[in-house]
Parts: sequence; C-alpha cells; structure tokens
Amino acid sequence: DPARLDIKHKNLKVFSGDVLDESSVEKSIKGKDAVLSALGAKSLKKTNVVSEGTKNIIEAMEKHKVKRLVFESAFGVGESRKNAGLLGIVDNIAIKNIFADKVRQEEYIKKSKLNWIIVRPAALTNGPKKGFYRTGEDIKIRFFASISRADVADFMLKQLYQDKYIRKSPTICY
Repeated sequence: DPARLDIKHKNLKVFSGDVLDESSVEKSIKGKDAVLSALGAKSLKKTNVVSEGTKNIIEAMEKHKVKRLVFESAFGVGESRKNAGLLGIVDNIAIKNIFADKVRQEEYIKKSKLNWIIVRPAALTNGPKKGFYRTGEDIKIRFFASISRADVADFMLKQLYQDKYIRKSPTICY
C-alpha cells in the first residue's frame, strides 16, 4: 500500500502491486539492479503469501537477470532455530503458521541461483535507527532481544554493495 510509505526520495519509485500476481512482480523487477523484500503475513492463520510471493520474485529475477536478493525472514527460522532456545519454542507455537511459510520461503531462496542474503532479525520494534547492532550467522541472542525496523532496513540496504553475507543468513539484533 503506497499510502503507508511516508518517505520521499529521488531514487525511490513507489507503486502498488500484488506479490501473488506474476505479471505485477515481473513489472516491478524488470530493469532493476537488486531486490530487497520484507514480505510478511498480516494474520496468524495458515498462509502461503510469503513463500508464493517469494517464488514469483525469484522467477522474475531469474528471467530478467537481476542477481542480488536481500530478503527479511525471522530469527528462529532455518539454522537460526538452534540458537533460539525458549524463544524458538514460544515463536513456533505462537506464530507457527508464519514460521512455516518463512521456512518454505527460505527453501525457495536457497535453491535459486541468485546472490541471496536472508536477514533474520530478532523481535522487530518501531524504534529509531541507532546505526549499531550485532550481526552474524551463529550469534546467540537473549530471550527479549529486539531490533528496530529502521536498523534492519539500514543493514539490508548495506547488503546491496557488501558481499560478506552472499548466500548466507545472518541474524541481526542489539
């Protein structure tokens, strides 16, 4: 929903689309250098919006030879689950449908030939950008760990020109 985005920038083009509509996704990707995505579900009910949307994004990227994909997932999904401890158990009960869809999403990404980076943030907040945070593939985080959406965006944007995490899945938290 473009109306929910209240920032303006000369290099930012905002348009309305549907991630489940292949032609809409293809139109948004054609001619671009990279894709950043923070797809998420609006409900705790069983869904496939994220995984099917991801599949459409990957297909359009491969068709139009767009190589870099920076994708937001969640801490506790995939390999990060082993570091989630009690938090992982709570999340897998409370938001199991969302996590199941994110697991499928990550599988599609990892099977692709793209230069992907799957970013796994701790609990998201609406706090301000601090500009400092911890990242890594195997970092331990505490039960109430969090990260602002602004700092996740900062990290994701940096991945457009950094190669440290290509085909890797870093966690991000304070």
